[in-house]
Amino acid sequence: MLPGSFEKRVEASLVLCGGYNRIMDNSPFSSSSPEDRARKPIFRSDLEERRTDEADDSPQGSSWRERQDELSGELPGRASTEGGAWGWIQRLFAPLAAVGLLLVKFKSLALLALKAKFLGTALTMVISVGAYALLFPVGFAVGLVVLIWVHEMGHVLQLRREGIPASAPMFIPFLGALVTMKQMPKNALAEARVGLAGPVLGSLGALGVWGIYELTREPLFLGLAYIGFFLNLFNLLPMLPLDGGRAVGALSPAFWLVGIAGLVALVVVSPNPILIIIALLGGLELWRRWRARNTPEGRVYYKVESKHRLLVALAYFGLIAVLSAGMAATFVADPTSLQA
Repeated sequence: MLPGSFEKRVEASLVLCGGYNRIMDNSPFSSSSPEDRARKPIFRSDLEERRTDEADDSPQGSSWRERQDELSGELPGRASTEGGAWGWIQRLFAPLAAVGLLLVKFKSLALLALKAKFLGTALTMVISVGAYALLFPVGFAVGLVVLIWVHEMGHVLQLRREGIPASAPMFIPFLGALVTMKQMPKNALAEARVGLAGPVLGSLGALGVWGIYELTREPLFLGLAYIGFFLNLFNLLPMLPLDGGRAVGALSPAFWLVGIAGLVALVVVSPNPILIIIALLGGLELWRRWRARNTPEGRVYYKVESKHRLLVALAYFGLIAVLSAGMAATFVADPTSLQA
């Protein structure tokens, strides 16, 4: 709500709803003389009196109705303002304001939290929940962020197993989340294991949510299961920097060309800012790796034994099959039918 019009819009709301204190706001000029009734209203009580006393078709009654209509016109503006960009900003930062008040209230706890590794993850998770809540119900937004977190923790756990230092998961609204490796894996096979670990754990998370739906029959969990299967399947596109691009690097770099061609086709058929960003980042990374693949270091990095290629292929295409089946099983053409 804009400060400049605050008082006028409050007046409109109170006049239409009658939501004010009649005793404190009562007008001392309640005379029913024509002069008093024709003057421009000063107090809200003047307007209230005219509402009850001027229900006829007199000029004064018409004047009151015009004034009421004028004030009524303020309310749609208020709704449009709150429903527009300003309202989005309010809804986005409302959770952050609550967290800030708690941190100010409990300063000692805030100092302890500053030392915790999960602080950045927690804050970016809260921001992402607020961002997704602009588009979805809050419960769905929370579940979506949790599913993304489960996916990212698959990468974190595998990076620890590989002995690769990495950052904690950092969430980016509408783009998911990322874990930054502080060094490259020792070879393409290790990178494939790291890449596949996210969809593996993420698929288990989606299956778990589907199980909750079967127990509770709550449509929210069915929707979360579907979106969980979809997000993990999307990440298996053979395109850098997605997980699928890291996995197919252990099979053949030629898969990257298939991935970039498919992504460009998606952008042409259904333009989307997220797809365009992925295409740009992936194109740059693909160009860098493609140039380095025939260097001595590149040949060593992408040298993978046949049995390991087979295992990676089984895991990669097996995940695609499982996730596709999960999406088909949790898809509902008419979601309103679940409300019965």
